[in-house]
Amino acid sequence: MKLLIAEDDADITKALKALFEHNNYTVDAVANGSAAYDYAVTGDYDGIVLDIMMPGMDGLEMLRRLRTAGITTPVLLLTAKSDIEDRVQGLDAGADDYLPKPFAASELLARVRAMLRRKDNYQGDVLEFQGLRLNLATFELGFGQTNVQLAGREFQMMQLLMQSPGVIISTEQFMEKIWGWDSEVEVSVVWVYVSNLRKKIDKIKAPVSIRAVRGVGYCLCPPEQNTAKSERE
Repeated sequence: MKLLIAEDDADITKALKALFEHNNYTVDAVANGSAAYDYAVTGDYDGIVLDIMMPGMDGLEMLRRLRTAGITTPVLLLTAKSDIEDRVQGLDAGADDYLPKPFAASELLARVRAMLRRKDNYQGDVLEFQGLRLNLATFELGFGQTNVQLAGREFQMMQLLMQSPGVIISTEQFMEKIWGWDSEVEVSVVWVYVSNLRKKIDKIKAPVSIRAVRGVGYCLCPPEQNTAKSERE
C-alpha cells in the first residue's frame, strides 16, 4: 500500500514515515498543502494522512479541491484541533477519518488499516486465493498448516497480486507503488522479488504461481495457467 503524508513538522514527518515504512507501507512525504495537492491529484495513492495546519494551502482547502477534482483516495486528517466543530468541518470537506494530536502510534495504524479496508470493497485482515492466505497483520503467507514470513517489499508485492488475482500488474506499477517515484533502484529488482516470492510459494506447496507475461508484467494464477516463462528465462 502506498501512502502520502502531508505534514509541515519535520520531526513528526520523520516519525510517521519511519512508522509506516516499518509496517510495510510505501511512503511519500510533503511539507505543504500545495505540494500535497500536486501529489494527491495523480490518484496514485491508496491513502493520505493529512495535517490541517500547513503552509501554502491548509489541509481542508487542499481536501476540498481534491474531492472537486474527482479524487476519491481515502484521507485521514491529523490535527491539533479537537473541537467537534473542527471535526465536522474536516469530515464535511471529504475526510474519511479524523485523529487529533497527540495520538498513539497503534491507534493511527489501526485507523489507517480501517480506512484502507473501506477504500473499495471491504477486505478483512486476510486475503485468500485458491487456498493461499496473506495475513495483513502478521505479514505471513500461508497454505494449509504451513506459513512463511514475508519481508517488507515481498509482502507489499504479494498484497498487490492477491488483491487482483488474474490481473496483470506491470513492472512499472510495482515500481511506482512499492519503491516510489523518487527511487533510483533498477527495474530488475522486481524480478528479484518475484523470484523470492515464487520460492516461498513453492515452499508452502500452494497451488498457485506468479505468471510472467513477457514485456507486460505479472499476475497471480492457478498453476494450469502458468504457461509463460519469467522475463529472464
